[in-house]
Amino acid sequence: MENYRKSIYYFILLSLCIILLFFVSLSLGSVRIPFREVWGILLGKGSENTRRETIILLFRLPRILTALLAGSALSLAGLQMQTFFRNPLAGPSILGIGSGASLGVALVVLTASQGNISRFLDGLGLYGNIGITIAASIGSIAVLAVILLISRRVKSIVTILILGMLIGYGTNALVSIIIHFSVAERVHAYINWTFGSFGQTTWKQLRLFAPVLLAGIVLTQFGRKPMNAMLLGETYSQSMGLRVNRIRLFMLCTTGLLTGTVTAFCGPIAFLGVAIPHLCRSLFGTSDHKILLPGTALMGGIIAIAADLIAQLPGSDIVLPLNAVTALIGTPVIAIIIIRRRNLQETV
Repeated sequence: MENYRKSIYYFILLSLCIILLFFVSLSLGSVRIPFREVWGILLGKGSENTRRETIILLFRLPRILTALLAGSALSLAGLQMQTFFRNPLAGPSILGIGSGASLGVALVVLTASQGNISRFLDGLGLYGNIGITIAASIGSIAVLAVILLISRRVKSIVTILILGMLIGYGTNALVSIIIHFSVAERVHAYINWTFGSFGQTTWKQLRLFAPVLLAGIVLTQFGRKPMNAMLLGETYSQSMGLRVNRIRLFMLCTTGLLTGTVTAFCGPIAFLGVAIPHLCRSLFGTSDHKILLPGTALMGGIIAIAADLIAQLPGSDIVLPLNAVTALIGTPVIAIIIIRRRNLQETV
């Protein structure tokens, strides 16, 4: 009962942090807007300064919503991978899943006729957005499928981790070859996309981005009991009457969908999928996915909004690459995990 109350307390705390960061991010940036004015704009009362209203409604609000959804999606994808492989270092970026999604996007973007990635997505319209999302999802699912086949033959999770990283290097090599034969303008657009950004998603793109990610996030919540069983191994899961192959396929598809969609619209955002699940475990002090799944979604959204706020460098016109900020957040977390664990083959 005490643990339950503790979890409720942390859920409330995380929710309040999201609300606070939401308003802080709307207020701070290259142009500082008072909280009272932000509140009035959100309530539809408008502002005497139409420029500020445009900044809030057309730029900052879509960016914050994108960060919230993308952070939750990547964190849940990472949690599923860590449970799937029972590996504390598993994640969409480290296992090469993000690289697979990048390869799918590269095949589309680097053969397009537009130079700017955001104008390219808008120019293609809804069907173009769907095409890029499908391409990224197929790329991530293909890499996951290869890793799944390897995991059936190789039992060492460290070996699987290394092979996953090698697959990532291989897909990056293919992207490099495509870049070599592409037009300079398209290469420049693709390189800017690889830096990662939550600010390139427009309201029009959110019509597809938000429903797809929300559907994926909701689907992951149905995997609570199977994921708890998988922590104890496949033999135990089968003895409980669970169909392991179906669970694997479910986790494969949801992880690919979440990672592919985020990568298609925001670029390859690194480290969130690896670091956030561990931060969540440390906060709640449990491995129960009934708590970890919603907790990870909330914490992922918080860290993503905070990282985006740092990248904006409030008070200046400089914007840092988002991947640089997430790496600065995620690297210490991963380093602490490695130092604390004497044996990387411990289960998560």
